[in-house]
Amino acid sequence: MEAAVLIPIVDRNSPSLLLTRRNDSMRRHAGQVAFPGGRIDPGDDGPIETALREAEEEVALFRRDVQVIGITDVYETGTGFSVTPVVGIIPPDLPLVASAKEVAAVFEVPLDWVFDPAQHVLRESEWQGRMRRYYSMNWQGEHIWGATAAMIVNLARRLV
Repeated sequence: MEAAVLIPIVDRNSPSLLLTRRNDSMRRHAGQVAFPGGRIDPGDDGPIETALREAEEEVALFRRDVQVIGITDVYETGTGFSVTPVVGIIPPDLPLVASAKEVAAVFEVPLDWVFDPAQHVLRESEWQGRMRRYYSMNWQGEHIWGATAAMIVNLARRLV
């Protein structure tokens, strides 16, 4: 299944990443920290269109406020999604509004912290009868792990 996420980098003196925590009532990935994103719809003109559409729907981040830099490595999830990360720069302090049915919280994490290899903790646990390895980071009580953490690690390795 094809999907896309927006990796919004907030243009501050010390840049940060904008992340969301999904609503606990979501059918998939409830309560998990994620980038705005979702499935590529048939009417979408590719992953960039999907990432921008989903950011508008989830946090009212309007496409006019996103300077798309490009896409980075596609990430294949253990749940069957092929996710294209779209990197964009956004201005600071936008009046973002979380979609109550999808997003429980919107927050920022400093880019220098999240790109620090010391924060990229590799963990292992059993899932569906197999041992799985995944990255995990904890920022002020927010647990960033799985696909979101892996996409951050991939981006950090490309940029740092």
